[in-house]
Amino acid sequence: MGGQVIVVDDEAAIREAAQQWLELSGFSVQVCSCAAQALALIDVDFPGVLISDVRMPGTDGLQLLGKVVECDRDLPVIMITGHGDVPMAVQAIQQGAYDFIEKPFTPERLLDVVRRALEKRRLVCENRALRQQFGLKDGIAAQLLGVSRPMERLRRQILELAGTSVNVLIRGETGSGKERVARCLHDFSERADKPFVALNCAAIPEHLFESELFGHESGAFTGAQSKRIGRIEHADGGTLFLDEVESLPLAQQVKLLRVLQEKTLERLGSNRSIRVDLRVISAVKPDLLDEVRAGRFREDLLYRLNVATLQIPPLRERREDISLLFEHFAAQAAQRHGRSLEPLTPAELANLLGHDWPGNVRELINAAERHALGLSGSTQEDAEQSLAQQMEAFEAQCLHNALMRCRGSILQAMELLQLPRRTLNEKMQRHGLQRSTYRPAGSPDEE
Repeated sequence: MGGQVIVVDDEAAIREAAQQWLELSGFSVQVCSCAAQALALIDVDFPGVLISDVRMPGTDGLQLLGKVVECDRDLPVIMITGHGDVPMAVQAIQQGAYDFIEKPFTPERLLDVVRRALEKRRLVCENRALRQQFGLKDGIAAQLLGVSRPMERLRRQILELAGTSVNVLIRGETGSGKERVARCLHDFSERADKPFVALNCAAIPEHLFESELFGHESGAFTGAQSKRIGRIEHADGGTLFLDEVESLPLAQQVKLLRVLQEKTLERLGSNRSIRVDLRVISAVKPDLLDEVRAGRFREDLLYRLNVATLQIPPLRERREDISLLFEHFAAQAAQRHGRSLEPLTPAELANLLGHDWPGNVRELINAAERHALGLSGSTQEDAEQSLAQQMEAFEAQCLHNALMRCRGSILQAMELLQLPRRTLNEKMQRHGLQRSTYRPAGSPDEE
C-alpha cells in the first residue's frame, strides 16, 4: 500500500469519492463521519495522514485539528474547505494543519497533497524510530546521528573513553563534528556537571594567548584594569577543549605542558600557583607528527595530549548516514523558519548520495537549510556524477529505506523490494549495509 489515510467528512458522497480515488492509487483508507471516530484511530505511532472537512456538526475540523496537534503535532492534517472558507483554512495552517484543499477539488490535487504529506510523515516516523532505537542503548545517538558502522564504532569508543580521565586527541576533516564529539566525551563523563570550556586556537591573536589561557592579574600589562580568569582555570573540574590545537604558539605550548605535568598554573602578573583539575580534549586537522617534524609543535606536548585518539570518519565514508542527517537537519530548519518541508525527489536524493561532501556535516547542514527554504539546486559537482554513480547511490538509499521500514527483517525486505535473498544479500554487502543496524534490541532471529 502507498500509505494510510483517514478521511473525515459528514457528507457521505465526499467520503466515498475520496476513498475511491485514494484506494485506486494504492492507499489504505479509513472513512469517518465525525471527529470522534477519527480520534479513536489516532495515536502518536499512527503512520499515516488525516483528511478532514472544516465545517462539520458537533466537533468541527478546527477543533479536531487542535486535538490531533495535542496528540502528535507532527501528524499531517489536510483540511477540506468550502467556497469562501479560505480565511478559515489559513487559520488552520497557522494552528498546525499541513495543507488545505478547496471544494470542488480534482483527484490529482488530492493525490498530490496526500503523497507529500505521507512522505513527510514517513521521514518523521523513521527519525523517531532511530532516536528510540539508539536512545534505548546509550542515549549518545541523539547527539551523534548515524546508522553506519563507522558511527557505531565512534559512539562505542566515545562511551569507553568518557568513563576515564585521559586526554584525548580528536582527528577529523573540516566540518566533521570535532566539537560535537568533544561535547559527548564531556557529557557522558563524571565531569558532565562541571564546565565545558572551548577555545579555537586559530582564532586568538598570538599576543592575547597567554591571558586567554592562563588569565591575568589587575595591572599585569597595559590595559589590564581588572583580574581575569583564564580558560584553563575556568575549566577546573571539567573539560578544556582546544580546537585547532596545531595553531597554539610554541611559547604557550611550553606553559600548557607545565600545567598538564604539574596540575597548577600561574596567572600573568602573579607568582601564586593555582591547582587545577581538568581533562584536555584537543582537535586537529593535520597530522601532529608532521607538525612536530616541521618544528611547529612540541613532541612532549603531543604525547601529553594524545593519550587516546578518536578519528571521525568523513561523510563520504559513511554514505548510508547522508539521507538520515539531511532529513534531520532539513526538518529542524523547516521548523525554525516556519516552512513546510518538501520531500526529496529521486534526482535530488541521487545528487546527495553521489556528492563527496568535502565540507562534511557542516556542508550538509547548509544544503539542508537551503532545501528547507526552497533554495536547493544541483551543484556543478553533482551534475558531473556519472549515471552509474547516481544509480548506485539511489540503490543504496532504496535498500536503506526498505531495511528501516522492515526493522531489519530480511524476509520482509525481500517481499517489499521483490528481490531473491541472494541478490538482496549481495547488494547489502556491496553497499556496506548490516541487518543488525536496523534490528531493535531483543528481536528474534529469522530462519
